[in-house]
Amino acid sequence: MTGAERLDYQHPHATDADESSLEVSIGGEVRDFRKKLDMTVAELAKASGLSAGMLSKIENGVTSPSLATLRALSRALHVPVTAFFRAFEEELDATCVRAGQGLVIERRGTRAGHQYQLLGHSVGKNVAVEPYLISLTEESDVFPLFQHGGQEFIYMLEGEVSYRHGGKTYTLLPGDSLFFDANAPHGPEELRELPIRFLSVIAYSRDSE
Repeated sequence: MTGAERLDYQHPHATDADESSLEVSIGGEVRDFRKKLDMTVAELAKASGLSAGMLSKIENGVTSPSLATLRALSRALHVPVTAFFRAFEEELDATCVRAGQGLVIERRGTRAGHQYQLLGHSVGKNVAVEPYLISLTEESDVFPLFQHGGQEFIYMLEGEVSYRHGGKTYTLLPGDSLFFDANAPHGPEELRELPIRFLSVIAYSRDSE
């Protein structure tokens, strides 16, 4: 047995608490790939050079396969080694916000008649995504210009607004959208028809926070 064969795989970010879930995840992937190929445990064991008992332990998540073992299984199943870790690595987050229940937050320039509702947020990602429902319901002569990292997407739902981005102004009506670099000064410049509602989705790198 070589040194590589004796080396149990350990996820670079794994802790003692999640190693068992990693083993279960890998085992489930191996079993799923085997079944997709309509192979028995004995057939896969023979094709990969493993014993049926060892393969059974791997599929049931009770042992940590070595890197050499994973390579042998990947060749026998015709998938890359990384395929065994996809289910463990993926974070499939979902946020459901009921009508009218978005988190009302304070942003620079928030005042009476200007409401920002946060509709969700990303978790544990390198790129942060913040979707807002913005409602402008009262006339105002003073508008703050926002400037922040990342990119922003606006989709008009109701009303009419003149929206400034850098040195240009865009008249937005329901159904119109605007996608722009948020590093340039931007914000509503003239409220032409109230009430105004639009979706604003901001995306930025967490490294820039």
